[in-house]
Amino acid sequence: MKPTLLAIDTSTENCSVALQVDNTVISREMESPREHSQRLLPFVQAVLEEADIKLSDVDRLIVGIGPGSFTGVRIGVSIAQGLAFGAELPVQCVSSLDAMALEGAQNKTTDWIISAIDARMGEVYWRAYKNDGERLVTFAPAQVAKPEHLNLSEQLSEYGYLTTESVGFVGTGWETYAEQLKATVPVDPQSLACRLPTAAAMLRWAQQQNEAAVAADELEPLYVRNEVTWKKLPGR
Repeated sequence: MKPTLLAIDTSTENCSVALQVDNTVISREMESPREHSQRLLPFVQAVLEEADIKLSDVDRLIVGIGPGSFTGVRIGVSIAQGLAFGAELPVQCVSSLDAMALEGAQNKTTDWIISAIDARMGEVYWRAYKNDGERLVTFAPAQVAKPEHLNLSEQLSEYGYLTTESVGFVGTGWETYAEQLKATVPVDPQSLACRLPTAAAMLRWAQQQNEAAVAADELEPLYVRNEVTWKKLPGR
């Protein structure tokens, strides 16, 4: 029997929850950037009720840790900590950029994927992936940069990119800064059809990558920008 997994994410405008029980995935999501704190727990309760299980029946919690909206990331990580402490669940962390790249790869096959989120302040959070046909290969960790200073062709060349290979893109960074980003790398003219991360994609990424889970008190957000300080729950 497969483990029962619950994924939550509020790192971007999308508030998203997904529950996997055996081979069935039940999900709820809504773009509601100012209502994450009101919607997330009702979404969790809704998927648990639909599956007719309790939080204590879940084997592992998966949480989107960013990068994205500072407030959204804090909400998701804080609620994940509360759920994990309450039900004594191990937590597996997934980047919003990774989830979008995986979603995009399932929509259309390209040799490379560049995941980029609008980071505001004239910058993007981004990460590159090589699609080897079975899984996405990662290189450098998530980064933040001004689009006009980001030479994607040069960056990808450091990872082995060939100009004959196709490049796809996902995320809101491409919507906001398409002209600047596309100027330095020949991208597929058709978007990989993924604007925002989803908890369902985080479920798939967590299982494919099989990274170690952490205890709730070890859970930390991925801001990428270093000027924000994370405060853990009081007493932890």
